[in-house]
Amino acid sequence: MFEYTENEKNQVLEKYFINDGSLQLVIFPKKQKQKYLCLLWIADIFQKEKDYSEKEVNALLEPVYPDYVMVRRYLVDYDLLNRTPDGSRYWV
Repeated sequence: MFEYTENEKNQVLEKYFINDGSLQLVIFPKKQKQKYLCLLWIADIFQKEKDYSEKEVNALLEPVYPDYVMVRRYLVDYDLLNRTPDGSRYWV
């Protein structure tokens, strides 16, 4: 989607997340590339080849950012998280 370096990705981690190892997003960036890089960090909390219910996805995202529904939507919009048409199952 966007070209980026590991350095750029790490800079976004330092700028937008609380620096205590908990992956809490302080503010959701407005710029698309920075938003995408934040979502890459967030997508890493999901295990590959595992299906999640919407409730499980919400439980993982709620500690990351208060508006976890928006984050979930962006993860799907940016193709970092897939879902069934009815939204009942999610996977990486």
